[in-house]
Amino acid sequence: MSDAYPESVSTLIEEFSRLPGIGRRSAERLAFFILKSERGDATKLADAIRRVKDTVRHCSICWNLADADPCPICRDERRDASVVLVVEQPRDLISLEQTGMHSGVYHVLLGRLDPLDGVGPDGLTVEDLLARLRDPARNARGTAVRELVLGLNPDMEGDTTALHVAEEAKRLGIRTTRLARGLPSGSQIEYASRAVLADAISERRQID
Repeated sequence: MSDAYPESVSTLIEEFSRLPGIGRRSAERLAFFILKSERGDATKLADAIRRVKDTVRHCSICWNLADADPCPICRDERRDASVVLVVEQPRDLISLEQTGMHSGVYHVLLGRLDPLDGVGPDGLTVEDLLARLRDPARNARGTAVRELVLGLNPDMEGDTTALHVAEEAKRLGIRTTRLARGLPSGSQIEYASRAVLADAISERRQID
């Protein structure tokens, strides 16, 4: 049966349906929302998408998303660049940053070890992190790292990743701690409350 929509509408629906969690019905609703919107509003959305793709990049130091390199956190002279909090994704960094409890800097791994899905250390930014530990010139503002805080999700993959990073850091003589287990096992950092995350940061434990 042929599609009853004009070609441009069908294309828009198809593109929306490729988004995570968006099925055909939801894609149709989004498409009709755009059709009913004022032209200026629709153009703002298109411009925002284009601007994100044109300007947002990964910070060359911490791999956080930013529109400048280095990112504002790595450039901030008020932050203690000798303490690096390691997270899996930029959204985890945002959740932890909103607690206001971490005055250091970050490193985003852009994932976690998952052998079943073929994700090894080479598929993450582990080598970039280790380079920061070895060479102060690779860290924010040329500061030597004295503590590595592991802020990975408290599940099997997160723990596996944390163990790997901790072992590498230990070889380099870097003090390594992890967020306290105020984070429920199997949960995700991005869904934890600010209070839980603040407790996890303040009560972090050293990894032997």
